[in-house]
Amino acid sequence: MARITVLISGSGTNLQALLDAQKQGKLNHDITHVISSSETAYGLIRAQQNSIPTTTHLLKTYYKGIPKEQTKERQQRREQFNLDLANLLIYGSIEGETDPKEGYIKPDLIVCAGWMLILSPTILQPLEKAGITIINLHPALPGAFDGTHAIDRCWKAGQDGEITKGGVMIHKVIAEVDRGEPILVKEIDLIKGEPLEQYEKRVHEVEHVAIVEGTNIVLNQLK
Repeated sequence: MARITVLISGSGTNLQALLDAQKQGKLNHDITHVISSSETAYGLIRAQQNSIPTTTHLLKTYYKGIPKEQTKERQQRREQFNLDLANLLIYGSIEGETDPKEGYIKPDLIVCAGWMLILSPTILQPLEKAGITIINLHPALPGAFDGTHAIDRCWKAGQDGEITKGGVMIHKVIAEVDRGEPILVKEIDLIKGEPLEQYEKRVHEVEHVAIVEGTNIVLNQLK
């Protein structure tokens, strides 16, 4: 079975969709580790409830004591954060640690399921050399609304009559944010007059299906 590491930053509903699919036999591979960029992410609890090892990797600890005005120093600390994340993903440990995190297994696939930080070439290039594929869930169609707040921006464009379709995609992760090759795309109708909360609910429902289907597509390609 292929081994999957899931990256999260928040509630972990898409992680839960993967966990449910695994239990139902719809994802015939092992989620072996969950890494979060937030120590308060509820997704950590979801993983622990399913006996999946977890690790937190917090950017704020790297910035601690460095004011925002000290941009050069903060850039250097962010680069160290990136280097450490790459090592954590590949080896299960960061520089200066002799042993991997308890229960860590090198993944065949990394799934970004609500991971809110940009993955730079400092992270992506070592993963590529290690033969690890990485994919992301993004709540917009290819080439539309890259980056943050995609749901809100798409909904507003629909309400303004600029577009009639939103969507969700699973794509390969490259240095350009949300510009990697699409693996799976699902369109969602934009309804004039629909509240943002209702559109967001519909998007999340589609996400929970797409992340399982997209993960399976990639896993089948890895065989």
